[in-house]
Amino acid sequence: MQERPDAETHDDYYVRVRRQIHEWVEGKGAGHRHAGILLLAPDFLHLLIRLTLDSRVDTKSKARLGAALAYFVSPIDLIPEALLGPIGYTDDLAVACLALNSFLNDPAHREIAREHWQGDEDLLGVIERVLGIASEMLGSRVWAQVKRRFGGGPR
Repeated sequence: MQERPDAETHDDYYVRVRRQIHEWVEGKGAGHRHAGILLLAPDFLHLLIRLTLDSRVDTKSKARLGAALAYFVSPIDLIPEALLGPIGYTDDLAVACLALNSFLNDPAHREIAREHWQGDEDLLGVIERVLGIASEMLGSRVWAQVKRRFGGGPR
């Protein structure tokens, strides 16, 4: 199977994000109450990329997932990684989970998402867990802004 031209760029970014978060968790972030959740950020990044490239995903869903992906990789967001390091991925993770929560309402989409999910835990359970603590992770004001911009909430 021939790789897409963007596969190498995706893998490099994914590896860089994963390494950055793991180094933080093992150093400055050791013991942080949301370290376990932050370690999931690269898996959600990978999932968003794979779903937006999957030909079985309809255009409307790709647009929503693509918007979450663009937010994830953008250096300009509500909690910037450039200033705060891996803690800055908390809003990206919440946005990804909001988009995926909506996407997974269609049972056919669940199977596609499970095919691409690289995480060790159940995808639906992880999304529900992240959305359940998003206000605590982000602060109620930031969480309200995220929900206003990207819609949704816990399933």
